Amino acid sequence: MVHSRFLVLTAALLFSGVQGGAQSHPPLTLEDVFEFESVSDPQLSPDGQRVVYVRRFADVMTDRRYSNLWICNFDGSGQRSLTTGKRNDQSPRWSPDGTRLAYVSAEGEEPPQIYLRWMDTGHTTRLTNLQFPPSGLGWSPDGTQISFVAHVPSENPGARIAKLPSPPKGAQWSPPATVYDKLDYRFNGAGFYPPGYTHVFVVPAEGGTPRQISKGDFEHGTRLGWGSGPPVWAPDGKALIVSVNRRPDAELEPLDTEVWEFDVASGEARALTDRRGPDDSPDISPDGSRIAYVGFDDRYQGYQLTRLHVMNRDGTGVRVLAEDLDRSVRSPQWAADGGGIYAVYDDQGKTRLALFSLDGSRTEIADDLGNASTAYQGGTFHAGASGRVVYTLNRPDVPSDVAAIEAGGTARRLTRVNDDLLGQRQIGSVEEIWYESSKDGRRIHGWIVQPPGFDSSRKYPLILEIHGGPFANYGYRFDLEKQLWAAAGYVVLYTNPRGSTSYGEEFGNLIHHAYPGDDFYDLDSGVDAVIAKGYIDTDNLFVTGGSGGGVLTSWMIGRTDRFRAAVTVYPVINWVSWLLSSDVSSFGLKYWFPGFPWD
Repeated sequence: MVHSRFLVLTAALLFSGVQGGAQSHPPLTLEDVFEFESVSDPQLSPDGQRVVYVRRFADVMTDRRYSNLWICNFDGSGQRSLTTGKRNDQSPRWSPDGTRLAYVSAEGEEPPQIYLRWMDTGHTTRLTNLQFPPSGLGWSPDGTQISFVAHVPSENPGARIAKLPSPPKGAQWSPPATVYDKLDYRFNGAGFYPPGYTHVFVVPAEGGTPRQISKGDFEHGTRLGWGSGPPVWAPDGKALIVSVNRRPDAELEPLDTEVWEFDVASGEARALTDRRGPDDSPDISPDGSRIAYVGFDDRYQGYQLTRLHVMNRDGTGVRVLAEDLDRSVRSPQWAADGGGIYAVYDDQGKTRLALFSLDGSRTEIADDLGNASTAYQGGTFHAGASGRVVYTLNRPDVPSDVAAIEAGGTARRLTRVNDDLLGQRQIGSVEEIWYESSKDGRRIHGWIVQPPGFDSSRKYPLILEIHGGPFANYGYRFDLEKQLWAAAGYVVLYTNPRGSTSYGEEFGNLIHHAYPGDDFYDLDSGVDAVIAKGYIDTDNLFVTGGSGGGVLTSWMIGRTDRFRAAVTVYPVINWVSWLLSSDVSSFGLKYWFPGFPWD
């Protein structure tokens, strides 16, 4: 029941809403979805002067999305594409000397491969011929090798329950049955996994045969959706630092990763951490003396604070930074001078970037990170030389752009990829709202999207949209789906009911072993709070949500008849069948239930 965006499935219903008010520009239409662009994964050059980023676009003729690489100067000038065409280019990574750019690209139905571009000439070559997609690219400090992770297929003798006859020569038989004996054999979006495991590789930067570094029946990557982070090179180039779950019962303890060190020459591995719980996203200091990572001591709670840790290179001297911060921290990255660690955390519906000093203090850098065109938490950043940082920006008036900031300065937008469209469209304004839950008076946070040309003297239909997760958060961010509903004449309410992240561990765990439970009161009280503003048609209330939001949509209409219609998207209706067939079954059992559902 991981949260995810879902498509506009209710166009016929929603575009029956009443438009209103004089408008300088028309509102968004469903066709405008093809005009929206987004950016991701900005990367600073080693000298801090240039930024490469991924620019994603849609093609109306093929009804598909593609991505190319773009580059600009740190001040935003010199915007131009590095790649072009209906392909998927992603994961750009600068060589240590800034002369080359490695990236992953896919065209047509072939598996993605690693490519290399020389920045002075633009010459590009393909480095690999892999059977399965690579991810987690990283340059060796001397620029001679590139590390990555990829799937390694293997036979599974345990899955052979019978020996099938061979077809006669020339016969046309259907493919034989595929038998799986793993608990985790498929994942949302990826589909069914072939037998085997993900492993760490290195390939010469001039091309050649990749060499497998890690061994064993373990997942050395994020194939199953758990955020362990990519391999990181030690400054001397002799080792790779990786977060991995190498337990023999890893399927039953999916979060119990450790920080491991792999010798690049021999493949010898040793664990640097040893505790029950995740130790993820390691990053090594510029001088190689310390490792930063995130994790927690596992108590099998639905929500647990992920804290920022620092230890010596040999695994000793572990300590937690910013213990007073009642928020989960992620994506640590050492500052270039080794004096602190950049990381992000969510706070009351905003994704913040901060520099954490080794004494435990922190300096706020930015508070408007976000993913492309969604109100969910997220966003990526990259810190470079001289205190320069680039990150993905999302605000209610900025769907998706690259922003930059440097020490002592203020943030500025480097891109404006949707200004051409939004200059011709009027979007709905977003208003923050706090209200009390009828359950216990607890304050609940939410946002209201008003239709373009909003007139408070009129009556509007209302859509309550519920986020998934359930341990996630919405925020003060642009959301294309909600804006399309507002464009159709609806007021849209989205909130963070109990169990949402970014409000501390106690608030997140109010639904521990009690889900969906009291979320009903938080959400229903939000509807009351918007109605009290006087501009809602109480005979036209609607509710929708996906995944965890689909569960709560079902929960809402099972407890009240105030909604005229509901759309529940990929919900859990039967916890027994969900546990036995979902892609996160062991996680759900250990963290969301006190026992098996049938108990």
